[in-house]
Amino acid sequence: MLLRELRTEVLEANLELVKRGLVLYTFGNASGVDREQGLVVIKPSGVDYDDLRPEHMVVTDLNGKIVDGNLKPSSDLDTHTLLYREFSAIGAVVHTHSEFATSFAQAGMQIPALGTTHADYFYGPVPVTAVLSDDAIGGAYVHETGVAIVKRFEGIDPMAVPAVLVAGHAPFAWGKDAHDAAHNAVVLEAVAKMAYKTLMLNPDCDGVSQALLDRHYFRKHGAKATYGQ
Repeated sequence: MLLRELRTEVLEANLELVKRGLVLYTFGNASGVDREQGLVVIKPSGVDYDDLRPEHMVVTDLNGKIVDGNLKPSSDLDTHTLLYREFSAIGAVVHTHSEFATSFAQAGMQIPALGTTHADYFYGPVPVTAVLSDDAIGGAYVHETGVAIVKRFEGIDPMAVPAVLVAGHAPFAWGKDAHDAAHNAVVLEAVAKMAYKTLMLNPDCDGVSQALLDRHYFRKHGAKATYGQ
């Protein structure tokens, strides 16, 4: 089987989304990339998670051309492949419609860095994209979704803020591999829920200071990371 190990990792990431309550029915998808071979493994479209097996994963090239697999790839494939082409450091992408992160996306609001849980994973607010134009929606919609994400990340390191909210739609998250991307998606939902509750209690909350953001983010990330070392 082509890319057996990556297929298994991508399957496990998809199942993790179900386990953590981030997807309903066949909503959501995860993919992973083999940079050496220039190939992407992604969940098939419309297949129940209970039935998924490694051999059901679809393999494409970085432009979305199917290389191996008998099923139709996820309808979000063009967004995934564009992110792989533009964000060279990422190894996997996850898309969900998780409740609280999606609520921020639908409201067109970024998730502010309000506390240290957020700061442990995201070095600053989780941004929201611009609203897609009618032409973009009526055209290559899935590709244009990726374009909107890439534009929003101009000046932002996608590995320092490994998630985005697509306005009116839902979140995407990514990471160094499929496990990491799924992990970031789960944490994203947790910090979105915390942010929602915090803003309900105190709409004027200023969030963490730059010093506290730096302290928590860099203790887990970067050359001088100490947390868990």
